[in-house]
Amino acid sequence: MPEVALFSPQSKVRDVVERLGDRGRGLLLEHGYDIGEGFVDVLSQYQTLEHAEQTERLRDLAGLLAKLNSA
Repeated sequence: MPEVALFSPQSKVRDVVERLGDRGRGLLLEHGYDIGEGFVDVLSQYQTLEHAEQTERLRDLAGLLAKLNSA
């Protein structure tokens, strides 16, 4: 069975959206991070989840990671 890479605080917002699609977008939004339509802000795409939390764009990183890694 292939090992699935888990999300971590160092995962990029872009990774969440690419790997989980609409489910990832929904979880990010649930935790306060609205990527908007088309995700045109290139810098935000490469922001780590940890940095997003530090800059108050994301709430409850631990809770988000738990949901992402169980998705």
